[in-house]
Amino acid sequence: MADPLKTFFDARLVETLGTQLHTAQPSFPRDTFVGEARRGLERHELMGRARHIMEAMHRALPSDYPRALEVLLRSLGPIRPDTERKGMDVFFYLPHTLFVSEHGLEHFEESMHALHTLTQRFTAEWAIRPFLERHPERTLARLREWATDGNVHVRRLVSEGTRPRLPWGSRLRAFQQDPRPVLALLELLKDDPELYVRRSVANNLNDIGKDHPEVLVQVAKAWRQDATEERQWLIRHALRFAIKRGDASALEAMGAVKPTGIEVRATSLPGKARVGGAMDLRFEVANRSRRAQSLVVDLAVYFVKARGEAPKPKVFKVRELTLGPGQAEELGKRVSLAQLSTRRHYPGLHRVEARINGLDLPLGAVDVEA
Repeated sequence: MADPLKTFFDARLVETLGTQLHTAQPSFPRDTFVGEARRGLERHELMGRARHIMEAMHRALPSDYPRALEVLLRSLGPIRPDTERKGMDVFFYLPHTLFVSEHGLEHFEESMHALHTLTQRFTAEWAIRPFLERHPERTLARLREWATDGNVHVRRLVSEGTRPRLPWGSRLRAFQQDPRPVLALLELLKDDPELYVRRSVANNLNDIGKDHPEVLVQVAKAWRQDATEERQWLIRHALRFAIKRGDASALEAMGAVKPTGIEVRATSLPGKARVGGAMDLRFEVANRSRRAQSLVVDLAVYFVKARGEAPKPKVFKVRELTLGPGQAEELGKRVSLAQLSTRRHYPGLHRVEARINGLDLPLGAVDVEA
């Protein structure tokens, strides 16, 4: 985790948290908590710092979990009205959610009330997972109730907390094997009025598709029936990685069958580019057939790897379009060659292809120099 993130949990935050808990319960040993939470804090990364603070908080709160939880909930700030998190501020409540997930598993009702309250301030998507593993039926039943909750953050918790492969979260192995309980929840949320929730539903479906690609396609086809524009967006978002891979069944679910009579040609392909710069790639797609065709157009760039490893394509989304017989359209994409922590660039010949409904059509190559 990058330094700017982990340093959010610093001495000042510890002091603020101690003051809030002391205000909620005057007997709370603020000075002791602050001293213990600050000691050794800098040795940890982001999650480690949050856990370190949570453990100091656990030692300072009443030993009786329900009483400790009452103090914790009384100390909370106002509910978060927005649906797009801005900055790190909401991470203030990460130690609170960790407290519930680590110490509340044997106090189901109290913990469910706490997570319902906390997720309206900071997501409880990680904290709900131990309850899904320890108390699967009770937790799923509660999530079914929350799927119609009036608060958007609570509804999003239903879909985000049950993602089988949630980033930063432990895998939900039972749902990886059998996603049907999760699909039943997503069915309740597929037409949620908030994009914030629908995006989470799409990401959950995408997770399911990594273990059960056929299930993802089946759900996508079923949900396309009489789908609103909003639900169609959800389906496209859920299928995006399968489509980038050129999965024929995923493309079919989007109504994009194997193309015939489609030709491509590069209209602007630089002969050379430099590491640290960018490539402006433009190409024309033409329909030489006698029927209109719905096309999902992506761009595949084969980035040169270190030590002579065989390049693998990085696929970039370009556009979806329909071309009538004889029609052509120019499309383009600017591809960055900036050095990133997640992707390093190396000199060499970079092959470029247009990927249309899963079919790869060559466009040429760009010589990238150091």
